[in-house]
Amino acid sequence: MGYYINVGNAGFQSSRNSEYVDKSGLISIVNGSLFTERRFSCVSRCRRFGKSMAAKMLCAYYDQSCDSRDLFADLQIASDPSFEKHLNKYPVIYLDMTSFVSRFKTDDIVQKIDAELRADIGQVFPDVRQEESDDLMALLIRIAIEYKQQFIFIIDEWDAICREFPAGTEAMDRYVSWLRRMFKSAEAMRVFAGVYMTGILPVKKYGVGAEQLPGVLDGRAHRYGLLFRIHQGGGENAGRQASCRLRRTGEVV
Repeated sequence: MGYYINVGNAGFQSSRNSEYVDKSGLISIVNGSLFTERRFSCVSRCRRFGKSMAAKMLCAYYDQSCDSRDLFADLQIASDPSFEKHLNKYPVIYLDMTSFVSRFKTDDIVQKIDAELRADIGQVFPDVRQEESDDLMALLIRIAIEYKQQFIFIIDEWDAICREFPAGTEAMDRYVSWLRRMFKSAEAMRVFAGVYMTGILPVKKYGVGAEQLPGVLDGRAHRYGLLFRIHQGGGENAGRQASCRLRRTGEVV
């Protein structure tokens, strides 16, 4: 167990200890995307709509370092045919980007994130050599080859950096390059069984073309039971003041 890799199921356990609405049907949808061309998912929702809870739920379900069976035994996903196949079967990398933004305010934030991840993952896989020139993706490729195992990568609030560093800044340019290196490179399919990212607003809000970023962006939100439409207000704080209109789309997970 590390700080960013295989973080365990304590976060989701806290959710279960509180009032909890079963949204485990999301797991079935993500399971259906694993090892396919649709394995890269990014879902935009407003604040306070359960993004972090969903991310912690996915961590608890996939993380191979813990036994989460009892946490899910009474939930919808337990009766799904894919439940046993993927339960606690993968090394999981989990990032909460807001924690980095609160600590690092300089243009080298992406290098610091990459370095911290390499150090943490290196402790979990000490037998895998690290070269001085390695970035995170190079290390993950080597682990995937040597261990013949792919990762689940979960990023909560991927756009926290975008809100802190405007488009065109060095930090933002480096972040887009890092995302492309991680998720749009030819090696991504070899390294990741699945990627799940949450954000607050659509990609276009940040002046970054969707073609620059990985995965299925925003369009699959309705498959998770509810569709959230962003209505942007005017002015400098439009993103923070954005309101959401909720539209039911059938099955609620």
